[in-house]
Amino acid sequence: MICVEPVQIIDEALFDQVAALAQAAPRQRMNYNFHASAEDNPHRFLNVLMRGTYIRPHRHLEPPKSEAFLVLEGVAEVVVFNEEGSVSARYRLGEEVDGRKRWGVDLAPGVWHTVVAVSERVVCYEVKPGPWEPASDKEFAVWAPKEGEPEAREFLERLRSW
Repeated sequence: MICVEPVQIIDEALFDQVAALAQAAPRQRMNYNFHASAEDNPHRFLNVLMRGTYIRPHRHLEPPKSEAFLVLEGVAEVVVFNEEGSVSARYRLGEEVDGRKRWGVDLAPGVWHTVVAVSERVVCYEVKPGPWEPASDKEFAVWAPKEGEPEAREFLERLRSW
């Protein structure tokens, strides 16, 4: 979904609109792009995740791209992995951690990661460099199941319990 208005308002009505699409989508998530095309730089978008969506761990290495996530609504966990697929860090976003609200993370290029929706609905604002080339946008982890495979649900549940 793309909007190319000169001024775009980010409000609860937009969250609800994109969440309705995410809830109806097979992958249980939906982007709303503020950038006009795949060639734009940077890419700015809302990413609405419904609880239960599985995002296969991946990284942005070739070409190297950083990625920033800010949670605007709900609670999500960004999980970071080492090269072998072991969890090396977890960052709970959208709630208090050690007495302070943690809103987001900025990931350097090449960091293996995924995002897990903790609440029923999570609305993230993401920024990453363009252009978007589907063939090289991300490298998926060979140690994690592909989306749609039966093992993906089990992998997601293990991530929730670690």
